Amino acid sequence: MHFWDQHKNITNYYEKLTSSICQQYKLTQLEYDILMFLYNNPKYNTASDIVRIRKSTKSHVSTSLKNLENKKLIIKKQNKENRKYYEIFLLEKANIIIKNGKKIQEQFIEDLFEGISEDDMVIFKKVFDKICKNADFHLNS
Repeated sequence: MHFWDQHKNITNYYEKLTSSICQQYKLTQLEYDILMFLYNNPKYNTASDIVRIRKSTKSHVSTSLKNLENKKLIIKKQNKENRKYYEIFLLEKANIIIKNGKKIQEQFIEDLFEGISEDDMVIFKKVFDKICKNADFHLNS
């Protein structure tokens, strides 16, 4: 199946685009991805959210969050209603990384969907959503 052989190209291209930011700010790919995830998904701001939604391992997320905290890019605050949860917030120092990251994400989407019509995009989104739901169902059954 062509997808099986080619799907890694998408991730590799994204990592190629983001490598300059990662090098410039001395971030691992996961640290960068976590910053962008927190920016793009502000309501999912706990370590368990990141693990669950991004399908990352707890240990890698924990290590990355500690590094980001040490670099003063994020801060963890105890949730007032449930004191066993810590919410993660971006700090001002992360703004320049986020600004550059948004540009890269826009370029990535533009490049990836170049030459694809709006009608084809509607179909693609429906099919891709179905594929993801099927994968989630079979993964969890």
